[in-house]
Amino acid sequence: MKNVNLISSLSPCFFSNVRLSIGKVCSFVYLWLTRDPPRQYFIMNDLGIDVHTVVDWSSFCREVSLDWGLKNRKKLGGQNVTVEIDEAKIGKRKDNKGRLVKGQWVFGGVERENTANIFVVPVESRSQDCLLKVIKENILPGSRIVSDYWKSYDCLESEGFIHLKVNHSINFVDPGTGAHTQNIERAWREVRAKIPRYGRKQKHYSGYLAEFMFKRAFPKHLQRAHEFFKSAESLYPPLHL
Repeated sequence: MKNVNLISSLSPCFFSNVRLSIGKVCSFVYLWLTRDPPRQYFIMNDLGIDVHTVVDWSSFCREVSLDWGLKNRKKLGGQNVTVEIDEAKIGKRKDNKGRLVKGQWVFGGVERENTANIFVVPVESRSQDCLLKVIKENILPGSRIVSDYWKSYDCLESEGFIHLKVNHSINFVDPGTGAHTQNIERAWREVRAKIPRYGRKQKHYSGYLAEFMFKRAFPKHLQRAHEFFKSAESLYPPLHL
């Protein structure tokens, strides 16, 4: 009943200028929320819509996820809280002609004590200035940060963080401190499995990662759908005549 009320309140603006029926839009949203890529041809066949409609509505759904992420953003860490950080390149592969396809650097962090608390963002580079800016935006001062030995992290102690490092060329867990980054590395496996492998555009990576974060926050499908329509209602407030 809650979802029905939300959909009704969205009707004046969320569904304005939409050529699909309300039922088909809701079906699309539910399929988008519950199926992982690749899903384009499945949705096309299941709903009887063309590829352009799927692409347009997928972009719209990612826009809702992005808005949800911005409005629900909170900093990780704090006193006696450990945040594992790492960077990864997503999408680097060879195409059908054997040419190397350029990937996208992404950077993220996850709380060890509560792995539901996580951030993942695309970054332009792995430079100290770039990564430190993201760290300060997403992690509270005084947090315990665990990383590998990438040189860009050498400044963290002087920036007010407790910093532990693990040398991955020697071991996965530092024998002296117990430092490891296994939780954020596990998150990279999830990211690679949950975002499109093909047809990805670099300018859309924020949307792909926002979709990943939204779905990760709401693992149960009905709750995920309910929260999506709540977020859509927030992004497109109902018209009051």
